Amino acid sequence: MKSALAIVIVLLSALPIAAAEDDLRARAARIHAGAIVVDTHEDVPERLEKEWVDLAVRGRTGHVDAVRLKEGGVTAPFFAAYVPASFAKTGGAARRTLELIDLIRRIADGTPGFVFADSPAGIRAAKRDGKTAILIGIEGGHAIEDSLGALSSFARLGARYMTLTHTNTNGWADSAGSFFAWGFDPKKTAIHGGLTDFGREVVLEMNRLGMLVDVSHVSDKTLADVLAASRAPVFASHSSCRAVADMPRNLTDDQIRAIGGKGGVVMINVSSTFVDQRVVDDFVRQKAALAPRVAEIEERWAADPAKRDAAVSALMDGLKRPRADWTRVVDHIERVMRIGGPAAAGLGTDFDGIEDPPTGLEDVSKLPKVTEELLRRGHSEAEVRGVLGENFLAFWDRAIAASRSIPPSKAPLPAMREGAGGRR
Repeated sequence: MKSALAIVIVLLSALPIAAAEDDLRARAARIHAGAIVVDTHEDVPERLEKEWVDLAVRGRTGHVDAVRLKEGGVTAPFFAAYVPASFAKTGGAARRTLELIDLIRRIADGTPGFVFADSPAGIRAAKRDGKTAILIGIEGGHAIEDSLGALSSFARLGARYMTLTHTNTNGWADSAGSFFAWGFDPKKTAIHGGLTDFGREVVLEMNRLGMLVDVSHVSDKTLADVLAASRAPVFASHSSCRAVADMPRNLTDDQIRAIGGKGGVVMINVSSTFVDQRVVDDFVRQKAALAPRVAEIEERWAADPAKRDAAVSALMDGLKRPRADWTRVVDHIERVMRIGGPAAAGLGTDFDGIEDPPTGLEDVSKLPKVTEELLRRGHSEAEVRGVLGENFLAFWDRAIAASRSIPPSKAPLPAMREGAGGRR
């Protein structure tokens, strides 16, 4: 009799907890459904290069399509016009960027439920109309081929941000390099000592155009130079916190504080290797264990660098990385809010560009869980809406306001600047 009574007491005591959890989930669902949700970095075009799929239907691969964007409540994903570093060597980066911009615009125009947008107002209109706003961000500053004219043209075609470097240092800005490549050494990409004078021109021209300056992928010195040169707030489109997961693509607390202090935002990358130190450490251990095999490859293909590099890359691609728990993503969001301010955090998932999404956050359809967890941790509705998209939109508005005070560029064409060729 006593044991039965004890069971009844336990069950009754659990009822308020279950009811509170149900209330939280219902509140989270309401907030998420009504919020503008911005994801500033999705590598859909890169995925489509590898596997052409119909984005109008739910895919069995990848992380993003129209169905899962709707389920995830995503109002405005930026599709990345990612130009591989190889184009910096072979040429044709600007043409490749044009092709990608055209592809993204065709996806936006030709996929049911999608609409192209290039402004905060366009995003808000899409939300009102129940559409998904597709926006363009350029990934890799070598895309402009050292031409302010190309930069301006891309802006006119609808590109609204540019990541100043990718894993490669370009002609005017140092990169953080590729942590995932064999022989990673940040000294190899520290060529200019940050931004060159022309790099500062690029930043100022982006400010003038109202084009958002993205510091994901840049070196620490480049980031410091950008903050000093920019007349508008800047952002990181897909980076997380180095204090939580110590890898060079993440931002230090000082960098987060400086970006937030200038009115910028840090958009959290959800890759397991970006959010969990355990995954970073495991990757470093696996990489070290490959040293004997890499030495064999380098000896075997010493006379053929192309085959050597391909074999080493294949070896690296075969490494298995454990998955983080999805709540680690919220840990990074909270750190940015604490260090940079509540208005400094947002989402830049890197979906379709990563191979290790966290367990429980496997694709864009799972993003409502972030809202639920932020509420569970005691954040206000206003703070949650800020993380989901309002922080980014306010930052964008500040960048647009700054652009109005910058006069048109009077920089000469490169040939004239160098004193070679061109009409006088």
